[in-house]
Order: sequence, then C-alpha cells, then structure tokens
Amino acid sequence: MSLPLLRASEHLHEVKYEIRGALARRAEQLEREGHEIVKLNIGNPGAFGFRMPGSMRVAVVENLHQADPYSHQKGIFPAREAVVMQQQNRGVMDVSAEDVFIGNGVSELIMISMRALLNPGDEVLVPSPDYPLWTASVVIHGAKAVHYPCRPENGFVPDPAEVARLVTDRTRAIVVINPNNPTGAVYSRQVLEGLAAIAEKHHLVFCADEIYDEMLYGDAEFIPTAPLAKHTLCLTFAGLSKIYRACGLRVGWLVFSGEREHARDYIQAVELLASLRLCSNVPGQYAVQTALGGHQSIFDLTRPGGRLHATRGALLEAVKNSRFLSLVAPRGAMYGFVRILTERLGGAAAGFSDQAFALDLLERKHVLVAPGSSFNVPYRDHFRVTLLPDAELMADVFGRIESLLEEYAET
Repeated sequence: MSLPLLRASEHLHEVKYEIRGALARRAEQLEREGHEIVKLNIGNPGAFGFRMPGSMRVAVVENLHQADPYSHQKGIFPAREAVVMQQQNRGVMDVSAEDVFIGNGVSELIMISMRALLNPGDEVLVPSPDYPLWTASVVIHGAKAVHYPCRPENGFVPDPAEVARLVTDRTRAIVVINPNNPTGAVYSRQVLEGLAAIAEKHHLVFCADEIYDEMLYGDAEFIPTAPLAKHTLCLTFAGLSKIYRACGLRVGWLVFSGEREHARDYIQAVELLASLRLCSNVPGQYAVQTALGGHQSIFDLTRPGGRLHATRGALLEAVKNSRFLSLVAPRGAMYGFVRILTERLGGAAAGFSDQAFALDLLERKHVLVAPGSSFNVPYRDHFRVTLLPDAELMADVFGRIESLLEEYAET
C-alpha cells in the first residue's frame, strides 16, 4: 500500500539556502566515493584549522559547572553586560543588559526578529547580493523581500537615493550587512547615514548585520550603525562565529537601541519567542565576556603577515593573472565575490549559468563554490569563495578554475 505524498509546508516554497543545498549534497557524495573536495562554499573557520582564542575555551570549561540549568531567556547577565560595554565603546550609550538577547547564533535571532515583526504582505528592504538567510527569514513569514541593488560597478555599495525609491506603505524594515557577505564591501559613514535617514523618515526598523565588524583589510574602517540610527528602532546583530572563529558554540547577540518606547509590543514579542525556545546554548555564553575584552586576535590575521591577509592577497593575484575573472577587492569579511568574464569564453558564453559552472567545477576539479545567484542577484556570472584556506591552497584552487575556463573557451 502506497502512502499519500507528504509535502513540505507551503511556507517553505520560496525559501532557498543554496550554500548548503544541492551542490553541497553532491560534494558529500563525491567525498563518500573517495574524492577530496576543497569546500569554499561556506565561512566555517574551524574546518580550515582556525581555532577560537584559548582564553575563550578556558572560560567555557571553567564555567561548565554553572551551565547545567537553563539560563534566562535573554541570556546570562555577564554575556549581555559585555555586549553593552562594547556598544558603549562604540557610542551607543542608551542600552542596558535588558536590551540584549543572546541566541543560538545570529541566524536564530534573525528568524526570531522577523517572525515577531512581519505579517503576510509586509515588505523588507534587503540588499542584493545578500546573505540568503535574510531573504529566507522574510519570505518564510509570508512577507516580501524587496532587494535593493548593490551594484558591482559601485563596489557593491548601495546608493541611498535608489534605496529610498523602493519604500512603500508596506515597508517595515531595512537590512544592512556591513562588512558585507558575500562581497566584502565596507560601507562609508556617508552611505550608512543615508540609509539610517531613510529608516528614520519612514519609521522603519533598521536591522544591522555586523557579524564581520572587525574583519577588515588595508585602510577599511568599520562604522557601527546604531549611533547613526537614533530616531528609529535599531537592531544590531553580531556574535562569536566569525571574528572569534567559534561557529560551533552557536552564540550570537541582538541589541535593541534607538527609539524603543513605541516598539514595546514588538520587543515583548521577541522575548516571547526567545522564551519559547527556553534559552540559547549556555556553555558558549560564558565565552562572550572573555571574547569582547582584551586583545582582539582577529587583527593578527587580517593585517600584513596574517593568514587571512595572505589568502586575500593570493586571491587578488590569481584574479589579476586570469584571462577570465574579475573581482572587486574585498575590504572586509572573509569572502571574494568573483565575476566570470563570460564574453571571453567564446561559444561557451551563450546561456552561461553560474549553477552549471559550479556543478562542473565540483565534478571535474573537485572544488565547491557558491554560485552568485544563490545571493539573490539578477545576474548569473559570479561565484563566491571564502578566504579561509591558506594562500597556497587558494592559488591552487584558482589554477583549477582557470583550467576549467580554458577548456570552456577552447571548445
């Protein structure tokens, strides 16, 4: 007897997360067949030998005896207070521990914040390209992600005037990812002030994804958003996964700042949802206070002589020497968003697909990348790589990519 087809919820029909999608599943199959796959599709520092600072590990171990019970739904006080002090050091003086929520990574907090805010038919302004969880968190609740362009010819930096034209009476929030994933763009104060002014004028919730806040290269400067958005509700997201190389701890935080009195019902809804999941991972929370204080080891990795700096240099050199690639140099975060110059591929340019290219690269060269279309862009000639392998492996990977593109051009 056959059972009736069990279909997934309709809420998921427009939800996509190709970073861990069909290509990643095919990579797992190839690994089971004995192939060694270079996985550049996801920013997972521990998979490339990075380790969280030892002081954070000690903080977790020494407090395990306190980690058996649930914590408060917002998180343990020392972690929230450490986040408050970081915000105060950045000029956000009107926050307290009551304004901070600790979550199972920023991902959980993004989903909670959107679930508490959105109704079917609402709209959220989301950058294109974006980190696809943002689009997913909007559409899964029946709302619409309106993508504002961050154009390659403008260094992937948005134009606030262009963003302003997309606001309608259904717009509830605007999302900013700075430093940006997937492009590595770092926004200037002028651009952030322009976006904050849009949020303030239209009373939008300003969502600032700052998970890569201190991962910068060269003369790039990180400008925190919260001090610029004082006259609307601002939500700042950050965590331990990237700057502190502790993805597996699953610790992120959300800070409410700016105007809050009018948003009490919404903030209480966020707390309700936080309560329904009881609390976030308790052992990992004990690493927050240690992480945010003292020496910031990320700077040792991003300055000249550091591993991330060297790998970024290898990426830039490989693209410079390529016949087929171009790149807006990443100024922050841990990714390169690389363009394929399809016009140089001859007959292979017709109908070129970033998805098909990524699958071909995986099958023939055993390199896994994320197709650019995974990041909600209208073009199909980009791919994203992470800067986490060492410089030698990055050079080898781009040798394989160049070889594949040479084969395309020759045929």
